[in-house]
Amino acid sequence: MSDDFNMSMRKFLKQVGVTSQQAIEEAVRTAGDAGKDYDVKAVITIEELGLTHEVTGRIKGRN
Repeated sequence: MSDDFNMSMRKFLKQVGVTSQQAIEEAVRTAGDAGKDYDVKAVITIEELGLTHEVTGRIKGRN
């Protein structure tokens, strides 16, 4: 793949990671459930390519 493609993909994924972390932290603060564990799912779609990629996991709350 080209350097431009790789750089644009890395930039997008960095934005996803940073903004998602901020949103999750704010939601946990707002809920007041810092010690609770959460099931989490992230979905990335590229409609033009017919791509749907799903990642699931668990986020452990802080005590």
